[in-house]
Amino acid sequence: MTVSTTLRDVIGLPQELPRLGESALIMIDFQNTYRTGVMRLDGAEEAVAAGARLLAAARAAGAPVVHVVNDGGEGTPYDIRAEIGSISDEVAPAEGEKVVVKQFPNAFHATDLEETLKELGVSGDLVIAGFMTHMCVLFTAQGAFNLGYRPTVVAEATATRPLEAPDGTALPAEALQAASLTTVRDLFGTVARTVDELVAPAPVG
Repeated sequence: MTVSTTLRDVIGLPQELPRLGESALIMIDFQNTYRTGVMRLDGAEEAVAAGARLLAAARAAGAPVVHVVNDGGEGTPYDIRAEIGSISDEVAPAEGEKVVVKQFPNAFHATDLEETLKELGVSGDLVIAGFMTHMCVLFTAQGAFNLGYRPTVVAEATATRPLEAPDGTALPAEALQAASLTTVRDLFGTVARTVDELVAPAPVG
C-alpha cells in the first residue's frame, strides 16, 4: 500500500525530535482511574512506567514540568478529591511543579496552562505524555499546535482503550492508538516512539 505524504512534509514543518532539556514536559491525566475499573486502558501500566522514566529524565535535564488532571466532579471516575482521580504515585508532582485542572480534552481550553507556560518562559517545544491517546493527548497536541507551540507526543508513555466503531464493530485499542498518533504526526507535531529517543545523547560531529 502506498502511503500519503504527511501534511507536515507538504507545508515544510520539521520532523526532527526535540531535546528534552530544551522542552517543557506536559504530563496529561496520569490518574488512577485509567488503571482500574470502567476506564482502565490497555497498556496503562507500561505507559505509567514509561511516564515515570520520562519524568525523571526531564527533571534531570532541568526541563519545566507541568501536570494536568481532569476533574469530573465528586463521585465520578475523575474525582480529583478521591484516590481514583489522583495522579498515580509513580508520576506524582514534585514540590513546585504546577498542576493544571481541566474539564475539557484540550488542556489549554478554559485553563491557565498557556499562562503557566509563559511564566515558565516556554514558547517552543512541548513534550506530551499521558492519557488517553485518542482524546486528551491528541486534542492537547492540536491545541498546542494551534497556539504556535511545537508538540511531541511520546508514544510509549500514552495509552487508550478499545471502543465500538460507528459500524458497530470493535476497534482494538492498538488500532485507535496508532490512528491517534498518526493524526498527530500528520500535522500537529512529532511522535517519539520511546522515551529513549528523547534522552539519547546527541550524535557527535
